[in-house]
Amino acid sequence: MGETRAIITGASGTFGRAITAVLVARGARVVGLDLVASDDPLVLACDVTDDESVRTACAAAIERLGGVDLLINNAGVGGPAAAADPPDEVVRRQMEVNLFGAWRVSAACANALAASRGHVVMVASRMVVMPLPLAAAYGVSKRALVAYADALRLELAPLVSVTCVYPSMVRSPIHDSTADAGLSLEGVSQFEPLEGIVAAVLRAATGRDRDLATTRRGRVEFFLGRHFPRLSDRIVSRTVARRIESGAFERAPIARDMVERHRLGRPSP
Repeated sequence: MGETRAIITGASGTFGRAITAVLVARGARVVGLDLVASDDPLVLACDVTDDESVRTACAAAIERLGGVDLLINNAGVGGPAAAADPPDEVVRRQMEVNLFGAWRVSAACANALAASRGHVVMVASRMVVMPLPLAAAYGVSKRALVAYADALRLELAPLVSVTCVYPSMVRSPIHDSTADAGLSLEGVSQFEPLEGIVAAVLRAATGRDRDLATTRRGRVEFFLGRHFPRLSDRIVSRTVARRIESGAFERAPIARDMVERHRLGRPSP
């Protein structure tokens, strides 16, 4: 990475710490943004849901670095949310952090990125093309993030390139609220190693790719979701049906209506 000047949001989280460590080891100069500031590595306090906090933190980061060559929009939150229920604060929080947070930070860094002919990496999700039930807010926010990235790519071209990275699931605290709601992710989607996601983000930082999955399996799922969405829906639906039949959602109040609809829709014996 040489003397690359990088800003990464969500710098104190599982992905953020790992990505920052590798960037620094490769010679990049990195300033992180997160809710709580720290000195090693340098992380500036920034609430990505607050306009003024973002403007102040991004300006300070750009000043410290003397510009910015690479912006990694990594900050993200999750949580259970049923698409058939009205949006609540859990939904609004995910939209604010996952979509509008990246929008605010990208806008605050746009001119500096254009000056350096820099690059933006959006950490999206496999759920953009292969959504899961009861996780509507996360999937919607990440699909909207990709739509935003597509618009940003066109507006900042040809000076700035934009890559979206599509990880699946990694064992991290982002899944705690889902587990607390009684929704086990075991058997629904395959967990992948953190190292693969870090490697994909580093590859994305070169700007050669528009969209980048993080594993071989991920590339297959991405292809199916993009080109054969009905087949992708059937695969997910069958997996969810098996989970329902096994009783996996019995302790999840948020799944009660979905389970009942499944039972009502079963063919009569």
